Amino acid sequence: MDFLRPASWEEALAAKAEHPTAVPIAGGTDVMVEINFDHRRPEYLLDLNRVGDLYEWEVGEESVRLGASVPYTKIMDNLRGELPGLALASHTVASPQIRNRGGVGGNLGTASPAGDAHPALLAAGAEVEVASAARGTRLIPIDDFYTGVKRNALQPDELIRAVHIKKADGPQQYSKVGTRNAMVIAVCAFGLALHPETRTVRTGIGSAAPTPVRARAAEEFLNAALEEGGFWDNGKIITPSVAKQFADLCSAACNPIDDVRGTASYRRHAVGVMARRTLTWTWESYRGTRRAAKGAA
Repeated sequence: MDFLRPASWEEALAAKAEHPTAVPIAGGTDVMVEINFDHRRPEYLLDLNRVGDLYEWEVGEESVRLGASVPYTKIMDNLRGELPGLALASHTVASPQIRNRGGVGGNLGTASPAGDAHPALLAAGAEVEVASAARGTRLIPIDDFYTGVKRNALQPDELIRAVHIKKADGPQQYSKVGTRNAMVIAVCAFGLALHPETRTVRTGIGSAAPTPVRARAAEEFLNAALEEGGFWDNGKIITPSVAKQFADLCSAACNPIDDVRGTASYRRHAVGVMARRTLTWTWESYRGTRRAAKGAA
């Protein structure tokens, strides 16, 4: 196994172009596990630790450009206001040591359905910035990024540079079920984001289908129910029947498997429970924000 160590982004792209099978490694929290268990034995490892651009983030007027290697701890400490759903997801990642090393780019590159960042990225409507030496830079909508079990839309000569995520304009939540409280792969996970500016709701489901997925039918139902009931304007409590239907549709969006961490039926049930709870939490937060705004006026 050869070890490639580019000192800049341009050198990294050149190395990937010359060795398309090279496996990128930054935090190494996913790649090293596979290598240590002999699940993967790449011909080349492409070490990106010296590429400083990957560890930077930029908060713009409407969105955050998050470098692929920005550690989860930095997201938790610095971007909780702009990216609350991703910050909550970051809290659930493994241990403090791993949160200090791992970043969103690794989750995206591995594309495991159990990756902790995926539900939050789906709910926020992120875009993945990728580049190659030959074709330059392109943005891939997060909905198009996951193409199969541990497969993504990257071309062989492309690398993930950053993720573009719109700053939260409403409450966001994240829930995860695991077999213990820390250092655990998700049995299933759920992300929810309210977008009051567009009067829409987006979801993200992890570890309950071959890829991370959105519960699109549930979103469409809830968007219609909130609009028809005038909920965005009147700020009323969402009725139990609406919450239950939303939860049932989220469960139906799953296509899980039985494995050592949980059964398919349990995963469907748990996703429904998390959907109902996160909807309750986010909507109550939205109602509180409206009350505060009216009081200030």
